[in-house]
Parts: sequence; C-alpha cells; structure tokens
Amino acid sequence: MKISLGTPATEVFGVADTGGDLILAKCETCENCYKQNFPLFDPQQSSTYRNLSCKSIPCNALGNSSWCTNQNTCQYFYPYENSSFTDGNLGVETLTIGSTTGHPVTIPKIFFGCGYINNNGPTAEAGSGVIGLGGGPLSLIPQLNKSICGTFSYCFIPRTENLNATSKINFGGNAMVQGNGVVSTPLVAKEDPNPTFYYLTLEDISIGSKRFAYKASSKAVAIEEGNIIIDSGTTLTQIPPEFFEDLVSALEKAIDAERVSDPSGVLSLCFKSKDDIDVPITAHFAGADVNLQPMINTFVRWVDDLVCFTMIPSNSSAIFGNLAQTNFFVGYNLRAKKVSFMPADCTKY
Repeated sequence: MKISLGTPATEVFGVADTGGDLILAKCETCENCYKQNFPLFDPQQSSTYRNLSCKSIPCNALGNSSWCTNQNTCQYFYPYENSSFTDGNLGVETLTIGSTTGHPVTIPKIFFGCGYINNNGPTAEAGSGVIGLGGGPLSLIPQLNKSICGTFSYCFIPRTENLNATSKINFGGNAMVQGNGVVSTPLVAKEDPNPTFYYLTLEDISIGSKRFAYKASSKAVAIEEGNIIIDSGTTLTQIPPEFFEDLVSALEKAIDAERVSDPSGVLSLCFKSKDDIDVPITAHFAGADVNLQPMINTFVRWVDDLVCFTMIPSNSSAIFGNLAQTNFFVGYNLRAKKVSFMPADCTKY
C-alpha cells in the first residue's frame, strides 16, 4: 500500500495489515533494516513532523509497549505475530493518500511509529513500512473513521502475476463490496484486551465433497464464535493441529502424488508433482461459503516439482491469511459488523 508522509512528502510502501494497529515508517538511521528498495522517511526533513509526548492519548494507548525518554518523547516497542518487532518514536505527521478522483487526499495529524530499530519486520526489503488496519485506536481505520464510515476493502493480486500489476485498497463509499457472488459473514465482538483483531467464525472446511467441522481439540465440542482472525498481514492460514490433520488425511487420499517434506521446513504438507493440484476446497464461515482456488489460495508451487498446502497447524490463534484472500474483493463494514468476500480477477482493477 502506497502512502506519503511529511512535508515535503516521502513515499512509504507498506504492508496492509489488518492484524496490526500501528502505522509504521522505517526512518533514517534505521538499525537491522534490510537493504531497502525505497527511501526511508527522515523526520528531520519534514516541516510537519512532531514527536508525541509521553502524556499524549496515543502514547497511553500503547500501554506497556511505550515508555518515556528524558526529553518527554514517547518511545515504543511493538511486536508482531511472527516474532519480529519495531522500536522507535511515536510521532504525528501529515499523510497523503491517492483517490479515485485522481487528486491525492491530504490528512493532517496522523499518529504513526517512526521505526529506528526493525527486526525482520513484515516488510523486509520489499517495503518501507506497515499500514495498520486493525481495530485498535492507532490504526489508520479509526483515524479516518469520520471520513470512511468504517468501511474499507482490498483485492490482492496473485503472487505469480507480473510485478507491474498492483493490488488495490479502497476506503469509504468506494469500498462497498457488492455484485454477483458476494457472501458475507459477521464480525464477532470478543471480550479481548487487544481490540486489534477482526474475528470471524469458521464452521467447516470442505475437501472436494467431504466436509470437516472446525475443531480446536480432539474432543467434539460446539464451535466457538469468533474462532479465527482474518489477517491481511499474515501469509499462511493457521488452524488448530487436530483440524489440520483431518484435512491432511483427506488431501492425501484426494491427491495422486507422493507426499514429501518441504526442504525449507516452513510448510507442513507438500507433494512431488509437476502438475498443478486442482482439489476444490471451500472455507465455510457463518453464513458465507468461500470457494478457494487451487494454486492461488490453497496450494503454492514452492519449486519446479514441489507443490505445498498453504495452511499450517498452529497452537496459537487461528488465522485466515492473505494467500487465502487473494483474488477476492474482501470488504469490511465495521458499522454493519460484517466482512464480505467476492471472487475477482484482482489484476483487472
């Protein structure tokens, strides 16, 4: 996602992250940053940048993740789900974002993290920031809430596409997902001390015509509402090990290929095959059946003759990752408390 920060403006290319709140720009003198393909933001060169004080509301919103310097500047340490982190100053700055009118929109006084230490963050060398789109107070969504009415959507292109094609994100009236094939599922409010996450209810997953009920243990229990987080900043879908094993057993029977190990150790189910895998898989959310596309959403060709399943077992929170969301318009309506999915060729938008 491309935004600009400061006066004069510096472009920031950030990961659109619904699983995080902080808007992050990697700043000059950044430590542990990968070699960057884009310029870093230099707050000293911007006439509109200000550090936030320790007693400011945004600083207090970070809770134990913030502390105070001798100059009364708010510093933060912000961890991500993949064990990476960013460390820097919390600041306020003018943000500029593109619009469908062709005229950029400038928004003053946006809170963001100016990251000086970034350890293997979700951007790596491909970007210069993270755009937090989660539900917490420091996210871009509540900061824009009056102008976008709690609605935004995105359409991610497949990773196999030409890099000249770009994914799209919309806010406000243009973000409504509507048309043939749209399905919607409720956003589930949870008593969670961390308001960042958007929770959905995953009821089942189908492999071909066989349907498997979601389960978080070996015991048969009622499905918990809000049992999975939808996260555009996480690549792979993560599900409980017991549920994963049910799917593995079905896939081994459905796929006529030798099961092999992923040499990188990242993916848990791989097959030796020069042919694409075409087993139909559907994610059944409450009120919404999302038909996933083989070789886009559910399988990836790791190397020439190695095809791997894009879901992995996890004992932590279940996550519906961004590979599973590719080639869908995914729309969030926070006022109506729902998320919508519509199949799409995202390269055409």
